[in-house]
Formats: sequence, structure tokens, C-alpha cells
Amino acid sequence: MELRSVDPTANPYLALAVLLEAGLDGIENKIEAPAPVESAKAEGVDQVILTDHNEFQQSISDIRDVEVVEVIDHHRVSNFETANPLYMRLEPVGSASSIVYRLYKENGVAIPKEMAGLLLSGLISDTLLLKSPTTHATDPAVAADLAEIAGVNLEEYGLALLKAGTNLATKSAEELIDIDAKSFELNGNLVRVAQVNTVDINEVLERQSEIEAAMTAAISANGYSDFVLMITDILNSNSEILALGANMDKVEAAFNFKLENNHAFLAGAVSRKKQVVPQLTESFNA
Repeated sequence: MELRSVDPTANPYLALAVLLEAGLDGIENKIEAPAPVESAKAEGVDQVILTDHNEFQQSISDIRDVEVVEVIDHHRVSNFETANPLYMRLEPVGSASSIVYRLYKENGVAIPKEMAGLLLSGLISDTLLLKSPTTHATDPAVAADLAEIAGVNLEEYGLALLKAGTNLATKSAEELIDIDAKSFELNGNLVRVAQVNTVDINEVLERQSEIEAAMTAAISANGYSDFVLMITDILNSNSEILALGANMDKVEAAFNFKLENNHAFLAGAVSRKKQVVPQLTESFNA
């Protein structure tokens, strides 16, 4: 089951859709992005496999009403429990795509060209073309093999994918803050952490007023205590943190900076998983 809020460049199906929408040559132009699943019951199923997530607040609305029979993930495990034993495949790799790749290999199943392209798209976007600190030592070999199967040049396709994902001009503020957003329970607080990729942080900050209005509305509508937005410069590997909420002192303590006009620069930060969420968790638990 996919998340209710998915990142067009972190989900492999949607990563390809971003390329096609941008008018770029994709790996296979007949692949359509699936519609996000809001409810398992609405799909007529009572058993699900969670992929690329495990925290229940990040999943479908009725996740507690269905049976989770398997988890394939590369994130932290939190707020997760099941009534029955299940199969869990958790690896500290750069992308869930790398785990799925290994499952194909371990079971002797050939990876179709189209699937290789989808998995490669997820791996590229999750690791910023293998440059993110989340990149595992095994990921480059996986990416190279997937690129060969898909019939693309890894660097050329990767750069095109990342560039397409930074086109934010057509996104409303509401869409922008929900492109790649996850909720985390931190010491009794529901903290929303979102990320957008860009090649010009200032261009995004020019829309600060409308973005803050969207963040405030999301806080009110969903009961978030805080909303933290990472605006990531994928060319220079830095981020600007824009934050609103009840615990700005904890946000400032997490990164040892001072918010000015609700935002601050975070040098060298490109990964929410390794460079933002752990720091917030430690600060909120202090």
C-alpha cells in the first residue's frame, strides 16, 4: 500500500511520471502512475504489505483495521505493532528499491526492463543520484545493474530525473508542502516533516507567505504540533529549514541554529532520514 502523501520523485512510478510530464524521454512511456491508495477496505482487501514505510501515522487511513503481513523498508521502526507474526525485510540502504532488487535476485526472477527503470528511479531520487549520506556501499552496484537492464545512462537519466523533480513553479503551496511529507510522533507531539528539492532556495523562499499559510492550515487541520519544511538545494547539497509550530525552541536546539523570520540555513543537509529526523527526535526527547 502506498502512502496517502507520496513524493513524485521518491516513488519510482511517480518519478517516471514527473519525467514524462516534463516532456523528457522516460524509460518506458507506457507506464502510468497508480492512484494513491487512501483506504485498504475501499480497495476490497484486508491484508496489506507495507513498502518504504512502517509507521502507522504515515500509512493508509484504516491501517489498524487490516492485517499487515509483510514490511519491506529502509527507515527507522517506530509506532508499529501487529497482532500476528509477519515477514519483515529491513535494511539500512539508500532506497527500498535496493531491497526489492535483491528480492528479485535472491528468488531467481529476471527483472523486466520497465521494472528496472522504476526501481532505478526510486534509488536515484532517494539518494540524489548516489550523493546523499543515506547511500549505502552496495547501492552504486545496484544502480549500475538496473541502469544496464533499463537501457539508460545512469548519470544522464539521473540528472534528468532530479532536474524534473525540482520544477515547483506549477505547484500550489498546498501541493508543495505535501510533495514529500511524513508525520512523526516525537515525545507526544505529531511533527510533520516535509522536503522539496530545488536548484534555487531563494526562488522557493519568494513564496514564503503562501507556503506558511499552507503550513498553518495543515497544522490546524491535522493536529500537528509543528511543521518543518526542508528546502533542499540538490546542486550544492544544502538546505534551508522553514518551520512553524509550538516547539520552535526544540527545532532550534536540534540543529543548533536560530530561526530568523521562521527559517534558517542548514549546511550540508540533504537527508531527512539521517540529518533531520534523528536530530529532531533527540531534541524533542531531551
